[in-house]
Amino acid sequence: MTEIIRIGVDIAKNVFEVHAVNAQEQVVVRRSLRRNQVLAWFGKLPPCLIGMEACGTATHWARELSGLGHTVRLIPPAYAKAYVRRNKNDPADARAICEAVGRPSMRFVPIKTVEQQGEAVTHKARQLLIKQQTMTRNSLRGLMAEFGIVVPQGPQHISKLLVILADPGDPRIPAVARTALNAMADLLAALEQQVETLDKTIRAQVRANPIARRLDTIPGFGPILSGAIAAIVADPRHFDSGRDFAASLGLVPRQDGTGGKVKLGPISKRGNGYLRRLLVNGATAVLNGKNARNDAWQAKLLDSKPKKLAAVALANKMARIAWAVMTRQETYRPRAVAAAA
Repeated sequence: MTEIIRIGVDIAKNVFEVHAVNAQEQVVVRRSLRRNQVLAWFGKLPPCLIGMEACGTATHWARELSGLGHTVRLIPPAYAKAYVRRNKNDPADARAICEAVGRPSMRFVPIKTVEQQGEAVTHKARQLLIKQQTMTRNSLRGLMAEFGIVVPQGPQHISKLLVILADPGDPRIPAVARTALNAMADLLAALEQQVETLDKTIRAQVRANPIARRLDTIPGFGPILSGAIAAIVADPRHFDSGRDFAASLGLVPRQDGTGGKVKLGPISKRGNGYLRRLLVNGATAVLNGKNARNDAWQAKLLDSKPKKLAAVALANKMARIAWAVMTRQETYRPRAVAAAA
């Protein structure tokens, strides 16, 4: 009667909430654990099913608890939220996770390996540096505009501001302001160097990863996008089809309907926003290329839809192709080559 078969764990910074039930769905354990108590406490239990929300540290704890013989399932937070009753707090979240992980129709997030997680961290760090780079450029542009120095928009024009800052004889900028602005220019140079270093690291990771090398053969894919999908998508077979994979990235219309009438709105924007943005950027590059109209489907899309909508549609198609390339473990083959084969 007291044997635990299923546990829900709500992960926090220092205190974890545990909710455990037996085969009769009776609550056996409801307690809090400090971070340094987690492995010791779970190590004393017989193997059971453990559910956790797929948050930042969940992959680490999933690997640790799996090493103790338990079966760990990671649940998307939005799916576990539906099982929370009334007030939301950590014990209530643990109870909801315990109930959700036992549902036969529940969807789970694959657990990443240490290597996949390390490669994903490289992309997250690069994303943060680029954000800081953009913030610094915009701040530098705005501060120099206060002295009447304005250049056209775009990162390629920032060099004009740097040339003005490097000239100590330019009377438009006071000396005290020049010191502060030069500090921002030095920060911008350091950020650019760091981004370039991470770009080299990602290109090396792509060359060493067979999955990323196959993805890199798809039109619109480059080392950044190929490496990101190979690192973030732990198991492509987790999705039943390429359409499911594209939908998981929010590249499908949001549905809103009742009474048998379904209205399609803008894309849902669910899932990983970083991958979605890279796919749309890659699709935009393809549509802006000189060979964009060589493909009949793309030409028809450009003639009938706005370019941004066409880019999202092509990004959806690229995601489905990426799923096929990963699951079949083949390089990309253009349609004419595939038909001839």
